Amino acid sequence: MDTISLIIQIPPQEIAYLSFIIESYEGVAVVRTIDPRAGLVELMVSPHFQVEMDAILADLAREFPVQNVSPTVTN
Repeated sequence: MDTISLIIQIPPQEIAYLSFIIESYEGVAVVRTIDPRAGLVELMVSPHFQVEMDAILADLAREFPVQNVSPTVTN
């Protein structure tokens, strides 16, 4: 299955909350903590749910800082 990998940075104390929220949207994404102290989290998103994931992150950004730190791909 293809996935889109998003790496975000959030306040470390919000990692569990983010995980619970994402898990409640079954099948949208899988959450993996990269560095709990730095608040780095990888979201492995199903391409079919990219729009929904963007909306979820936008909503969460109203509650706490959410920064996309995914590497950019250049040709």
